[in-house]
Amino acid sequence: MLKEITIGQYLPGESFIHKLDPRTKILISIFFIACLFIVNKFVGYTFIVAFLLAIIAIAKIPVRFIFNGLKPIVLLVILTAVLNIFMTRGAEGTELFSIGVLKVYPEGLRIAGFMAARLILLIIGTSLLTLTTSPIELTDGIEKLLKPIGKEMAHELAMMMTIALRFIPTLIDETDKIMKAQKARGADFDSGGLMKKAKSLIPLLVPLFISSFRRADELAMAMEARGYRGGAGRTRMKVLKFTSRDIIAFGVFILLVLWCIVVRFIL
Repeated sequence: MLKEITIGQYLPGESFIHKLDPRTKILISIFFIACLFIVNKFVGYTFIVAFLLAIIAIAKIPVRFIFNGLKPIVLLVILTAVLNIFMTRGAEGTELFSIGVLKVYPEGLRIAGFMAARLILLIIGTSLLTLTTSPIELTDGIEKLLKPIGKEMAHELAMMMTIALRFIPTLIDETDKIMKAQKARGADFDSGGLMKKAKSLIPLLVPLFISSFRRADELAMAMEARGYRGGAGRTRMKVLKFTSRDIIAFGVFILLVLWCIVVRFIL
């Protein structure tokens, strides 16, 4: 299941989505997250779902890959839904049923479904950014967008964020290897209740931290050996440039934003 986490992974391609300027994809992703929180009705998610499906189809990302990426958050989605079901109170007399002191109202069910849908769409939307943008493009895009705060600071922040994203699949793979090594020595991560499973994961933390620090040190040494001195005087083989593709992408996304605003304030 660890290897099915899609955030931080990149799938190479030559699609319309892959060829978009990384700044376009980053800005659309930021406003996409805002749209998810603007919408307060299920009907508002119709265009959002259609927008995501269109991106998946155009980028030629396997649907199975997207669904596998949702498996690690199933427990979080269920927990969020359950908490909203039992913690949301509705109008008196609208109670559906009760379990002891816990009462379930139609409003609780509605909000639970709404929050679960929002969380799922949030994960899919953010995953599509890294799936269609290489780490180098992502670094350049973030650096360009942060340029107003200072060139050197923008470069350092962009580098840190990109390295953090890039190391997610690496650390997941390292965790999987450590788990398999400990299982071969008799460790049990599957049996028992939730608390026992959580405690069984504690022995993973020490070797994982040691491995992470070792990789970070190796990366720093490799960057120094190649003459890395930050963004000062750095040139690029490919200069970022907005094209007609980016204008089309922004135009389509503006329609989605307008739909979300209409749903929130007019419908």
